[in-house]
Amino acid sequence: MTAVVYGQRERRAGGAPARAMPGRHPMLTAEILPGLSDAESLWRATEAAPDCVATPYQRFAWVSAYLHETGEAASARVAVLRDPAGRVRMLLPLTVRRQNGLVLARTVGDTHANYHLPLFTRDAAAVPGEEIRAALVAAGRRAGIDAFAFSHQPRIWEGAPNPLALGGEPEASDAYGLVLGPDPDATAKRVFSADARKKLRSKEKRLTEALGPVEYRMAGDGEEARTFLAAFYRQKAARFAGMGVRDPYAPEAIRRFLDRASSGPDPAMEVHGLRVAATGRILAVFGGAVNATRYSGMMTSFDADPEVGRYSPGDLLLHHLVREQTGRGRLGFDLGVGEARYKASICDETIALVESVWPVTVRGHAFALVRQGLTRLKRRVKGDPRLFAAASRVRSLLRRGG
Repeated sequence: MTAVVYGQRERRAGGAPARAMPGRHPMLTAEILPGLSDAESLWRATEAAPDCVATPYQRFAWVSAYLHETGEAASARVAVLRDPAGRVRMLLPLTVRRQNGLVLARTVGDTHANYHLPLFTRDAAAVPGEEIRAALVAAGRRAGIDAFAFSHQPRIWEGAPNPLALGGEPEASDAYGLVLGPDPDATAKRVFSADARKKLRSKEKRLTEALGPVEYRMAGDGEEARTFLAAFYRQKAARFAGMGVRDPYAPEAIRRFLDRASSGPDPAMEVHGLRVAATGRILAVFGGAVNATRYSGMMTSFDADPEVGRYSPGDLLLHHLVREQTGRGRLGFDLGVGEARYKASICDETIALVESVWPVTVRGHAFALVRQGLTRLKRRVKGDPRLFAAASRVRSLLRRGG
C-alpha cells in the first residue's frame, strides 16, 4: 500500500506499521493524503455510503468551502484508515501546520463547526479505540506530526461510539439536539409544550397585525441566501457590539465561506428566514449545515428593534424550522455547542463533547499535558459563576485595551 508522507518530497511505500492491538479485530493501516484533490473521489464515495457515520460538517462540500475561503487549503491533509482488505473504515480531514515549534494536525472548521468527527463506518466503531489511535499515530510519525488535536468530539453519534473521543477531556460546554419524528404535527407537540405553542400563535397573530403578513422562507438560491446572510450580519454585529464581544462573522473570509457553503445545487448549508411579505424586512435568520438526515444549527439572529422583539421572531422561526425539517424527512436537528434558553426549551438530547489530544512525539506529549490542563481550567471557570464573571471582565478590559 502506498502512503503519502507529509513533510517529505516523495511518496514511499510501506512505513513502520502500527502495532496490532490484542483481540479479534484486524489491524488498521493509515495513510495521510496531501490535499483535498487527492481525496475528493474517495471522500465523496465514503460520505455517500449507507453505513457511513458523520455530521454535516464532514461533507466534502462544507470542508472544501471552509478551507478554500479561509485560505487554509494549502495546509489540508486527509487521513485514511483501511482494513486489511483495503476498505476505507475512517476518513479524517485535517489541517497540518507548524505552531510554536510544533507540527500540529487539527480538525477542520474551528468554532464554525459544532462537531469535528471523522467519517467512519459503523463496524469501525467496534474496532478498539487503541488500535485506531495506534494506526493514526504511526501515520503521524511518518508525516512528521507532533500531535493530533481533536476538539468538539461527541462521545456518541447516532448511536455509534466516536473513535476520536478516546481519552478525551470533557469540554466546558456540551451541545444540544433533538430527534425528529415522522410527523410534523406530532413532533411540534412533543418539542413545544401546549402553552408554548399557544403563545407562539398569539405572537405570530400580533406580529401580522403590526407589520402585515409574514412568510417563512428557505433560501431558494445563492442570491436569496446572500440576502438573508446580509441581514444576519447586521443583526449579529449589533448584538455583539452591545455585548462588547468580538464578532466572529466580521472577517471577509468567513463571509465568503458562508456564501459559498449556501450556494449551488446541493448546498452544504441551508439559510432560513422570517420576513415581512410586503416589504421584505427580515425579522430573523437561521443557518445550519445539512446532510440527508440532519440539520445542524450554526447561527441565528433576530431583529433587535423592541417593536419586533416583543413578538419573539427567532422563536417563531425556530418553531417553523422544526416542523419544516420534519416534513422533509430529516431525522435529527441540533442547535450546536453552548447553553441558551431557546436550546433548553426544546432539546431532549445533551451531546457530551470532549477534546482529545493524541501525541506522537515527546514534544507532542508536552503539548497534550498543557492542552489537558487548559481544558480543565476552562471547564472549571465556565462552571463557577464568580470565576466566569471575573474572566469575562478581564476579556472585556483586554479588548478595550487592544
